[in-house]
Amino acid sequence: MTKKIRWGIISTANIGVAKVIPALQKSKHNQVVAIASRDIHPAMEWAQKLSIPKAYGSYDELFADAEIDAIYNPLPNHLHIPYSVAAVNAGKHVLCEKPLGLDLADTAPLIAAAEKNPQIKIMEAFMYRFHPQWQHAKQMVEAGAIGKLRNIQAHFFYNNRDDSNIRNKADWGGGALLDIGCYPISVSRLLYGREPKKVFAQITPWPGYEVDCLVNGTMDFGDGLASFAVSTKVEPGQLVIASGEAGGMQFDMPFSPEPTETQQILLKQNRQLQLLDIAAADQYAEMGDAFALSILNNTAVPTPLTDGLANMRIIDAMFESAKKQEWVNI
Repeated sequence: MTKKIRWGIISTANIGVAKVIPALQKSKHNQVVAIASRDIHPAMEWAQKLSIPKAYGSYDELFADAEIDAIYNPLPNHLHIPYSVAAVNAGKHVLCEKPLGLDLADTAPLIAAAEKNPQIKIMEAFMYRFHPQWQHAKQMVEAGAIGKLRNIQAHFFYNNRDDSNIRNKADWGGGALLDIGCYPISVSRLLYGREPKKVFAQITPWPGYEVDCLVNGTMDFGDGLASFAVSTKVEPGQLVIASGEAGGMQFDMPFSPEPTETQQILLKQNRQLQLLDIAAADQYAEMGDAFALSILNNTAVPTPLTDGLANMRIIDAMFESAKKQEWVNI
């Protein structure tokens, strides 16, 4: 197969220029042909730095380019839906950064656009799912390597005190639950292989900030639980521990492993510990290739829109739970 998917990137967001664009450029089935910004100058600057042939001073100009097959949308959360919809209506496949929108209601225009354009592929960019450590973990759980899964514990922290940063702007969809709480919610759903029955959340106020900066959440899967803590104002770190009746697994870099570093899963079985080496992988490149193959082969995307909607529904319920201080059914 020689054909490659031709990508246009909307915005010069750091996640795009630092992670996704380099990954697409080195992947098997993709090439980046254009980048756009609301100001032509940063677009031109990054086009030159990253050897991208075209630069546009507006997103609409990029959408109108007939030589672009797909767009990657790393805009702030409140712009995910409107510009993804615009791309779909322009006939472009869409890889949209997580979370899909501000809440479940916000996603309605994208769902409508997807229904009107069934030939267009749309996927939420949960890149961690394409790292072999999680593919291996899912296989081990399904094979019964740790017995019946009963509990998942996770945390994901970083420390951002920049008031001008989008993650600290409430009307832009900032806050810990939308930005990083979506990860432990997603990984718990992945490992259990189903949706939780109900959720409970606590948002601890942080002086000087309107957004949620510290969130604790619990998901009840019926015969198992998943709990997490996320914060945008705590010393950086991340961890996932999955515990079953016959063993457990620990992931020390579950969501953002370096693409050149071997990962390890700490597997516990019968009170014995074993380190499983997982080959280094660029999860952004793996995601790009998987999405590209769904376009090239006209097959279903690896992570369907329904998965993104399910994650969004739980996030909504977490916010509702924190407000009411009670369990909320899903």
